[in-house]
Amino acid sequence: MSLRLKIVLTGGIASGKSSVSERLKKSGFSIIDADDIAHEVLADNVDKIAKVFGEEYVKNSVVDRKKLGELVFADKEKKELLESILHKEIYKKIAKAAKILEELKKPYIVDIPLFFEKEEIYEADLTIVVYAPKEQQLVRLMKRASLSEREANNRLDAQMDIEIKKQKADIVVDNSKDLMHLQKETNKLIKILKEKYAS
Repeated sequence: MSLRLKIVLTGGIASGKSSVSERLKKSGFSIIDADDIAHEVLADNVDKIAKVFGEEYVKNSVVDRKKLGELVFADKEKKELLESILHKEIYKKIAKAAKILEELKKPYIVDIPLFFEKEEIYEADLTIVVYAPKEQQLVRLMKRASLSEREANNRLDAQMDIEIKKQKADIVVDNSKDLMHLQKETNKLIKILKEKYAS
């Protein structure tokens, strides 16, 4: 049985989703951040990561996320192995946080980068995709994470194509232009959400 959530914010890597999420938070929306939860779960599984992937992926009792990322994004089987270690706990933490907000009768937003990739696990009443073309994602990702073009493409190829996510979305926030344009798009989104979920 899949976990049904209120509002899901998703997109592709380096599409600008975090900027939109931060603006929504400042506007008073409760945000459950799946990436933050994933980092917590990863930190809780340091010993298992060292055992399964090797001691070289842990430094000073902390998972070397960049090094581990280079491994799993270049090897589909390794990526699936990592997900098998982490995902059940991530799911439980998201479900627990969502239940609390459901009981408070508050509309809430779950920021899940891989929502559409995990449709057998998650559902939503409303889906929002932050969109930027793949070429822009590539440039932004290389700059942001200091990755080579090959490394950046590996990360992009590990996700569903952004054009497919755009088609699946209930609402699209366009981030293909400049910051001012994104702010206008986000303001439009906030207006829509506040009107739809006004108490």
